[in-house]
Amino acid sequence: MRVTNGGEPEDTLLFDPKLLESLDTVEGVSIDLPAAEPPLRVRPLSSGDYDRGFLELLTQLTVGGDVSREQFLDRFRAMKAAAGTYYVTVIEDADRGKVVASATLFAELKFIRGLATRGHVEDVVVSSDYRGRNLGKLLIQTLVRLGKRLGCYRLTLDCKDTVVKFYTNNGFALEPGSANSMSLRFAPQLPQTDGAAAH
Repeated sequence: MRVTNGGEPEDTLLFDPKLLESLDTVEGVSIDLPAAEPPLRVRPLSSGDYDRGFLELLTQLTVGGDVSREQFLDRFRAMKAAAGTYYVTVIEDADRGKVVASATLFAELKFIRGLATRGHVEDVVVSSDYRGRNLGKLLIQTLVRLGKRLGCYRLTLDCKDTVVKFYTNNGFALEPGSANSMSLRFAPQLPQTDGAAAH
């Protein structure tokens, strides 16, 4: 394992990869990468993925922002510290050392339904150079099985109208009477430092 200048192991994984490896046995159905050149692999997000183009990949989905390596590592550490909550799963082109697809399962702990867990599918993106290879389908199938393995009582997601068919083809359904996605957006604010808060 190589160590970066900051002392952070380059390949610290966000969660145990054995969790993904165990999904092949769920319902006796295999999750396979499509036969492709170059070799691709599914794995948890790594602390070294800053240098493998993870943030650039996310800009193909939404606004990425200017995030330094240290900021990335701080967020990575915070997500890892919340064990059992964040399951950022990536597909890496091993020959190029690039992250080419990613999706996140966020496990929300609830007080309802006997202390149930609800899964949220977020930030599903496949690099434009790798689309048409069923990598998005592979990621969704992986997160669905992961959610089941984690005991989620349901998985939810918000998506644009243009990809509703993709998700319905992968087992999701619009909720009758609840098909509205609502949000309240706040203007970006700079983090306040000690003593900077207004009284």
